[in-house]
Amino acid sequence: MTVPSARHDRPRGGPTDAPVEVSVVIAARDEARTLPHQLRALAAQRPACSWEVVLADNGSTDGTLAVAEAARSWLPELRTVDASAVRGAGAARNVGVAASRGSLVLFCDADDVVAPGWVEALRAGLRRTELVAGRLEWRLLNDPAAQASRALPQDDALQHGEPLPDLPCASSSNLGVRRDVFRRLGGFDPAARFLQDTDLCWRAQLSGAALGFEPSAVVHMRLRSGLRGAWRQGRSSGMGQRWLAARYGAVAAARAGVAEAEAGAGGGAHGAGGAGGSASGGAPAAGEAGGRRLGAGRSWPARVVRRAGLVAGEVLRVRSAGDAARLAWSTGFGVGYALGGLPDPEPYAVPSRVVRASAGCA
Repeated sequence: MTVPSARHDRPRGGPTDAPVEVSVVIAARDEARTLPHQLRALAAQRPACSWEVVLADNGSTDGTLAVAEAARSWLPELRTVDASAVRGAGAARNVGVAASRGSLVLFCDADDVVAPGWVEALRAGLRRTELVAGRLEWRLLNDPAAQASRALPQDDALQHGEPLPDLPCASSSNLGVRRDVFRRLGGFDPAARFLQDTDLCWRAQLSGAALGFEPSAVVHMRLRSGLRGAWRQGRSSGMGQRWLAARYGAVAAARAGVAEAEAGAGGGAHGAGGAGGSASGGAPAAGEAGGRRLGAGRSWPARVVRRAGLVAGEVLRVRSAGDAARLAWSTGFGVGYALGGLPDPEPYAVPSRVVRASAGCA
């Protein structure tokens, strides 16, 4: 996997040759309604460094590009790049990074709103660790029903999820990474249509990089509203969790084996390899598909049965719009996880240091 070249996607607007320290990359597809709020928030940033904003348009058919063009009069740091060749936010972000110039790359989304001081806070965090994530705030842009519809992660710490619960992860809605690390990792995997940020965080840590948390870097998150929006977001999370379980099942099993061996030898129950950071959107644990084990936990049928039981219990507890939205999200997650819909990923190779640790504990 490699970060694509941007030589055929010439950025529009602003100088492109002067070096900058920080590049803010936004992937967008049909975000004309919400994008102005994010761009206004970025225009209010006052980082103590040179910086730019790169909007990677993933094939918008509404007025997204017109919004960006109009915004250049009050956000001169903004440039746009055509990222329509491959559908998906991860692929678009890769094109945006390829077109950017900063040694530090920050990611946020077109439908959210960064808080004052966001750029400077993540910039400071990247002096300490190769990747850094900030705090997600869920109340400003969402009504009570939307807030009650699902878990609201990363509000005070990094996220954790199956099948590698000992490795943290973070949302790309509020994530910074050093450019050299991003290029070494090959960028986001375009095959990971959902939860590609979790995949990036785990690959980074398994390769030896660290993920930190900077609570002063705040992004106000916008949830999809209504029952249909909750269902679609839940289904996307379920599909992403199933994909992650298939990709990292062998790694999870190897790390669990090391931890068990160390515990049996009196070394304590801690995993092997990797250091902090991740983003699974607060979704339930991943499992199996197609009758074969995908993760190190329950079998796929057991997970589906458990999810069906949870959904049935939520049906009986529906009393409000928030309860209905939560039921829609849970049902969508169950459908996405059980049925999948993404091509099977290439399994991630077990890191050599995990293999060595396993052999040493044998």
